[in-house]
Amino acid sequence: MEQEQRPRRVPLPHPQEGPRTPTQKAIQGTPGPTCWGICGARAISHDFVLALQTLPRSEHQVVAVAARDLGRARDFARRLGVPRAYGTYEELARDPHVDVVYVGVVNPSHLPTGRLFLAAGRAVLMEKPMAVGAGEVAELVAAARERGVFLMEGFWTRFFPAWRRLEALVAGGALGTPLLFRGSLGFNLGGVERLREPGLAGGALLDLGGYGLQMALALLGGTPRALWAHGILHPTGVDESVTVTVDFGGHRLAVITCSMAAGLPGGVALGALRGWGEFPDNMNCPTELLWGGRREVFPLPPPSEPLNFPHSTGLRFEAQHVRECLLQGLTESPVMPLAESELIARLLDQAREQVGAAGPGGGSGAEPTPGGDP
Repeated sequence: MEQEQRPRRVPLPHPQEGPRTPTQKAIQGTPGPTCWGICGARAISHDFVLALQTLPRSEHQVVAVAARDLGRARDFARRLGVPRAYGTYEELARDPHVDVVYVGVVNPSHLPTGRLFLAAGRAVLMEKPMAVGAGEVAELVAAARERGVFLMEGFWTRFFPAWRRLEALVAGGALGTPLLFRGSLGFNLGGVERLREPGLAGGALLDLGGYGLQMALALLGGTPRALWAHGILHPTGVDESVTVTVDFGGHRLAVITCSMAAGLPGGVALGALRGWGEFPDNMNCPTELLWGGRREVFPLPPPSEPLNFPHSTGLRFEAQHVRECLLQGLTESPVMPLAESELIARLLDQAREQVGAAGPGGGSGAEPTPGGDP
């Protein structure tokens, strides 16, 4: 992995300048709440708001939502108790009461919306993938660093208590040196239009493949030496089912399968010299860990209404982390650093190119290229 840049801290602005972070709202006494703006009124944004509602209002409040359709934004706001609704993203960017924007729009819109909010000085939590391809990710990272504004890719997995427990076991040597990683995640998503369409940067790798890659990077460590991807394409040309093998050197190997055609339990297994750890299901949002003959369970708070995706109240953990970063004046996360988002994007680019996936950043149906150094 590339050497990570140290997260930057930014000074508090003059009281009349720019948006207010939680720290900047309360120079004296207890920090005020983090005020969230929601970009996009899709299913994932709905679940993100429900997750925020499981946290104290003294720490997290949703103050505005924006969608390209004002009626849809108003309906979202009415259902979930959001005070303000906008019919353009530009209006949300200008809202002086917004500290941080959660961006939950379709993949090709990540770059323009991210640039918009960063230019307005708003912190950004970008739903994964950060953008379509390593080039776009690099643009967003450069914009955030140039403006000195917080940006993080929303790989929520890294903030789940079950995941943090597995990481602690590895770091503490309880399992010995990690050598093998195996992960799979699949759903029958053929009816989801955005995943079928090359123009919307669909496919299994961008939607699901990043989960396994980020896990392997965190658990096995180091810069991958080589990557090989083999897959099946959907009739539209996007990648439908893919297996990626990543060689980390030093006898460390990861095998990751993702599919938008077939359901899989979503299990993960980490093999090490003295033992193994396993998430039996829901690798992207784990609540159960098996290791050393033990079973540990990490329950989630219930939502106030039905969720669109399993375990979505677990989005609360990444939201808590964003608040902690803002309180410290950080411009990027030490847990999900921008350099790692760039590396994940490069690996996904290579995998999509090798399987010939159509769409932005893919191989546009070309013959797969040989595996090699990412």
